[in-house]
Amino acid sequence: MRKLILIVALVFISNTIFAQQTLFDKFDGKENVSSVIVNKKMFSLLSKMKVEDKETQQYVNLIKKLDNLKVFVTSNATWANEMKTTSDKYLKSAALEELMRINEKGKLVKIFVKSGATDSQIKELFMFIEGGGKEETVLMSLTGNFDLDELSVLTEKMNLPGRDVLNKASKTKK
Repeated sequence: MRKLILIVALVFISNTIFAQQTLFDKFDGKENVSSVIVNKKMFSLLSKMKVEDKETQQYVNLIKKLDNLKVFVTSNATWANEMKTTSDKYLKSAALEELMRINEKGKLVKIFVKSGATDSQIKELFMFIEGGGKEETVLMSLTGNFDLDELSVLTEKMNLPGRDVLNKASKTKK
């Protein structure tokens, strides 16, 4: 009986991870959609950098904890609508809790997390910025086992879209 429960749990977990990859991968390589995809192997290679200053060391320490980063950005209305639909679909099926939501000047920002062992420990961070008019729409998923407080270092070093909102979120979650 225990083996059956374990097998069902593993199938469920692998299906959830596969569903996320399948959902978001449809934006990769599309015209009018910019994308950044960094996998565990690249994070592993980056974590071997030799560093001398404290800020860069914090960055390297965080990178060791990351598994996957996917960022998709578009100003195209068709792709923006598809990103919104995909985001809504993913949020209905994923076990994420809303961290914060900001609606400012017609621009909606949603940040969701899957918590780890502590309140500040994160297994997944999902952000969707719904651009309006000429504003960019951004869909971002970051997985690993990291602390939300460390996120500002990553967003600054990688110059990620929405970094100002993510910095606010890391201060809010404390």
